[in-house]
Amino acid sequence: MRSTLFDIARESGVSTATVDRVLNNRSGVSERTRSIVMETARRLGYFGANEASSERIQLDFVLPQGTNSFIKTLKAQIERQCAAQEIIDCRIHEVEGFNPITLAETLMGLRGASQGVGLIALDHPAVREAMRMLADAGVAVVTLVSDILHVPRTGYVGIDNRAAGRLAGYLLGRFLPPGENRKVALFAGSLSYRGHEEREMGFRHILSEEFSHLDIVELREVRDDRQRAYEEAVALLARHPDLVGIYNIGAGNAGIGQAIAEAGRAKSIIFIGHELTESSKLLLLSGAMDAVIDQNPRVEAREAIAMLSHAVLGKRFDYHAPRLQVVFRENIPEL
Repeated sequence: MRSTLFDIARESGVSTATVDRVLNNRSGVSERTRSIVMETARRLGYFGANEASSERIQLDFVLPQGTNSFIKTLKAQIERQCAAQEIIDCRIHEVEGFNPITLAETLMGLRGASQGVGLIALDHPAVREAMRMLADAGVAVVTLVSDILHVPRTGYVGIDNRAAGRLAGYLLGRFLPPGENRKVALFAGSLSYRGHEEREMGFRHILSEEFSHLDIVELREVRDDRQRAYEEAVALLARHPDLVGIYNIGAGNAGIGQAIAEAGRAKSIIFIGHELTESSKLLLLSGAMDAVIDQNPRVEAREAIAMLSHAVLGKRFDYHAPRLQVVFRENIPEL
């Protein structure tokens, strides 16, 4: 069965009206969006079967293990989108999420075995050196979700994490009444992820600039683990019965939300986190969570695959960054 406009719109991350304009060659669409829609339409077989290319590309993605629902969704999107492109062979390697040595060793093992590598990078000297050695061996390297600066890489696919942290602080400050000193807390996966560090910096900066009455009383690192996040949140709520806000920089929303609900404090604590998943959607619907700052894993997978494959083939690539979207209970999109 031939794919529909809805199928193409869903995979491209645009509206069906935009797809219709592109397929009928009407104006009002940027060249980058037009290219994405046409590439998606071809990949889904909208125009019928095409001859397969004899030039194949070997891509590898190195992702962290664990209970992080966003990473699981990203992994599934990478697998699905690679499988739909006949010229791409794709392997996914899952490593211990917060062990830079394991990550570096995995990257080193891909020298001579891969043409393009995508990774969620830990900012550590061993990882930096492994990325340099891959680049020296002619392997295209792309960082996803969390970047590392001043190392040779083809590019970064992800949101502006500093802006995301500022957005979280702005939301929290606007949710809470002004004029009275109030306690808030932070949770992070690990600040060895530059992305988490940047979110923390952005959050702290906007609080100091615009919401100085909000006092950050604790920052807990939970290794993006649901159970650990739950246990830390239970202890936090016991230590601070007057806590009014929580910003979760990384994963573990389900554990934090469970602790808030069990303590009967869903109405007295503003809880803001990242990534729209099945668990965070349920937290929004129940009222345990107030807002989710989302980045689209479908778009990130698409852009990472395209950036790597274009680099391998020596083709020019026009990067289309994923957008930050704030999701409340009233505007939950289809996952």
